[in-house]
Amino acid sequence: MRYEILGPLRVVDGTSVTSISARKIEVLLAALLVRADEVVSSEDLVKEIWGTRAPRQAVAALHVYVSQLRKFLRRPNRAESPIVTARSGYVLRLGDDELDFHVFQGLVRQGRVAQRAGRTHEACEAYEEGLEFWRGPVLEDLRDGPIVNGFVCWAEQARLECVESFVEAGLEVGRHREFVSYLYARIEELPLNEAFYRQLMLALYRSGCRADALNVYQSARAVLSEELGLEPSAALKRLHHAVLVDAPELEAA
Repeated sequence: MRYEILGPLRVVDGTSVTSISARKIEVLLAALLVRADEVVSSEDLVKEIWGTRAPRQAVAALHVYVSQLRKFLRRPNRAESPIVTARSGYVLRLGDDELDFHVFQGLVRQGRVAQRAGRTHEACEAYEEGLEFWRGPVLEDLRDGPIVNGFVCWAEQARLECVESFVEAGLEVGRHREFVSYLYARIEELPLNEAFYRQLMLALYRSGCRADALNVYQSARAVLSEELGLEPSAALKRLHHAVLVDAPELEAA
């Protein structure tokens, strides 16, 4: 069985894909998955589900939700529930089950090891496979509590770092034309991320689109000035100058 949180929350068991329609129970499962194999206190779960408006009988209601969640996760070939009661709360034990974010992290680590060893094609494939696990905004409708919110910020940063590494590896192996449209989309998504402007300029230059590369720099400069009152970084300025003078180091290896 695989739990998927890199998008809307769902549970995949073979060819069966299921989700929870009751929001509070969905929030409960999300919080337990974010802290998988760790005890989450009843106090923290109450705060995650109700925030500052917890009802008087919140702990009793939590017990009911846990019972309903156990029924949802029950499988014919499994004797024990993955949700275990602890002294102060509950823990969801993954056991042989998968969590898509953990699989993603493993592929990113694999990519980094391969990239450091000079196996760039292998690194590129690992990053790309990891990014395929992202199905949309992480737990988009469940971000009201500190547990899920904290995870979302961390996960989005991990995704951003993976995207940047993926593009770096792709440019190293000559996939510059392929990444042009991909990088335009990433800039549309995150217009203040200078790394994407730098990578797009390099991809365009190596694709024979020098004028377009220079236009990307001007776009970056305008956005940064308008939104933050800042000039482009020294690294982006150096790349701009290198494109202007056709610096030989810009050519693909």
